[in-house]
Amino acid sequence: MDLTEAEDIKKRWQEYTEELYKKDLHDPGNHGVITHLEPDILECAVKWALESITKNKASGGDGIPVELFQILKDDAVKVLHSICQKIWKTQHWPQDWKRSVFIPIPKKGNAKECSSYHPIALISHTSKVMLKILQARLQQYVSCELPDVQAGFRKGRGTRDQIANIHWITEKGRKFQKNFYFCFIDYAKAFDCVDHNKLWKILKEMGIPDHLTCLLRNLYAGQEATVRTGHGTEDWFKIGKGVCHSCVLSSRLFNLHAEYIMRKAGLDEA
Repeated sequence: MDLTEAEDIKKRWQEYTEELYKKDLHDPGNHGVITHLEPDILECAVKWALESITKNKASGGDGIPVELFQILKDDAVKVLHSICQKIWKTQHWPQDWKRSVFIPIPKKGNAKECSSYHPIALISHTSKVMLKILQARLQQYVSCELPDVQAGFRKGRGTRDQIANIHWITEKGRKFQKNFYFCFIDYAKAFDCVDHNKLWKILKEMGIPDHLTCLLRNLYAGQEATVRTGHGTEDWFKIGKGVCHSCVLSSRLFNLHAEYIMRKAGLDEA
């Protein structure tokens, strides 16, 4: 049935998105406090994170533009350092930093179907400072766990490398008259289907420090979202699964999740 009324369209978008991220058993609230902490956050790390945030981007649910921090300069760094250090020690995140505003962007297909749209998520610019710092702390562990053949979301690697590998394998196979097989897998709604509880177990198994894992668990516990269209927004709803599309941590977390699957399938030895 085609919807024409603004309220009906808004309601339909909320129903679709809420169903997409719903999970029957939600992870409970905050998971306590880890007392054995990683080294404190330095002011220079906050300054670096702030300067690395892309400018001229839409604000998240709190409505604070990143340009405000540029104007405040060192004062902003000091305030953000205090906030980030408090989160680092308590592992408790402000609720505004757990909220995402989804904007549906049309893809190919029937424009009257919600599934024909790709949602981008607007998150708080303030939260991006802490997320950048957390990303940098995680990177050393992620790099050690991912094999060289994993090129997705990794600096200095990309599709061209994998295409070159396919050409090389094909040439060698023909030269030695060997059969070779390629398997292409398209993960439908890949980022949206990551199970949180399984993800935390994977991080532990891969040697991610408990402090960093606790920060991630408490970030994802109690996450909320709303959908913004040309007709306005609806109420906030709970997020029960998936990794946030606009979060710098998401690609790393997804890569670790995918690598774990490959190992369990024995494909890391292929």
